[in-house]
Amino acid sequence: MTESERGNHARRGELRGDPERRNRIIEACLDVIADKGVAGTSHRVVAAAAGVPLGSMTYYFDGMDDLLHQTFERFADDSVSRMRERFAGIATREEACEAVVRTIVDDVFRNQHDLSLNLEFYTLAARDPAYRDITTRWMGRSREQLRRFFDPRTAQMLDAMIEGFSIHCALSTVPPSEDDIREGVRRIAAVSQSFTNKN
Repeated sequence: MTESERGNHARRGELRGDPERRNRIIEACLDVIADKGVAGTSHRVVAAAAGVPLGSMTYYFDGMDDLLHQTFERFADDSVSRMRERFAGIATREEACEAVVRTIVDDVFRNQHDLSLNLEFYTLAARDPAYRDITTRWMGRSREQLRRFFDPRTAQMLDAMIEGFSIHCALSTVPPSEDDIREGVRRIAAVSQSFTNKN
């Protein structure tokens, strides 16, 4: 075995000994993006935040775009999982309206870390179509929960409302109140129900 082969073998053994390293890198990348933005995120900065050797980054990620893609995929998956948990066991349209309110108030508004990640992700996907596969799947899975209780058009409007409030909360010095959010959800649901009954 050559010296180079021995080095590669040792490196593979080191990586196998730390199976959580990839997950730790992604979590660190989320923190870095929330703190510094996508523009301030690099392999070196993320490796330092994750406490891993810089050289190990290329073992898990095929360049910076792959790291960002996997990181935002994780963020979207976590968001959908929280929403799915909120809608689990719900049986009525009224309960679904309240679940939308709780999604906005308790999940979307829960901390500045996630609000910053939302805005960074929106900006990245708006500028680079390569990331819109994530947004498309994210919207589809969110609306799947809503379509259990609302028609497809209403589900789309409520999904847009959820995302819109995240932007308003991040940019406004006075975030919308829970009562305002609840009223908005009820108005969309009521108009939809009235339209459905007439047809």
